[in-house]
Amino acid sequence: MNAPIDPSRHPDAGVQSLLNTARRYCALINASGPDVAAWLGEIAVLLPHLHAAMTSVHRTVLHAQHDHPVDLDARFELFSHLRALLADRDGYFLEFDRAHDGADAMTGSLADDLTDIYCELKHGLDAFDANPERALETWFLGYEAHWGQHLVDAQRHLANLAAANRM
Repeated sequence: MNAPIDPSRHPDAGVQSLLNTARRYCALINASGPDVAAWLGEIAVLLPHLHAAMTSVHRTVLHAQHDHPVDLDARFELFSHLRALLADRDGYFLEFDRAHDGADAMTGSLADDLTDIYCELKHGLDAFDANPERALETWFLGYEAHWGQHLVDAQRHLANLAAANRM
C-alpha cells in the first residue's frame, strides 16, 4: 500500500480527502478475500464517500486528455479474481437490458465496475507524486467519461444486494 500523501504536497482538504479515500478503496480491493460479505459491506460503505469526494473537488478541465494507459493483463487478472469471488452476486441488469421483451441476459458486472474504478484510481495515485494536478485532471476526465458511471452502477447493485439480504 502506498504511504499517505504529505498534506504539504497538496494543501486542499478536499483533494486530501479524495486521495485518502482512493487509497482506502485500492487497499480494500487488494485485500479482497474469502470473507466476501464483510468485504462487500466495506466496499458498500466506502463507495458513497468516494463519490462525494470526487464531486466535492470536481472542477472543469479544459485542456487535458484522458491518457490512462491500461495494462490489460493485470486488469483481466483482477477482474477474473473479483468475478470468481463475487460468484452469483456479480451480474445485474442495467436499465437497457429490460428494454427487449424476454431479455434474460444481465450485462452489468460488479466485478467489472470495481475493477475499472480500481484501475483509474490506482493509475492516478501512482502518477500523483510526479504531477499532482495532471493526475487529478486525469481522474476527473475519467470520472466524467467512464468510471463515474461504474461507481453509480456499483452503488445501486450493492444497495440491491443489501436489500435482498445477499451481501
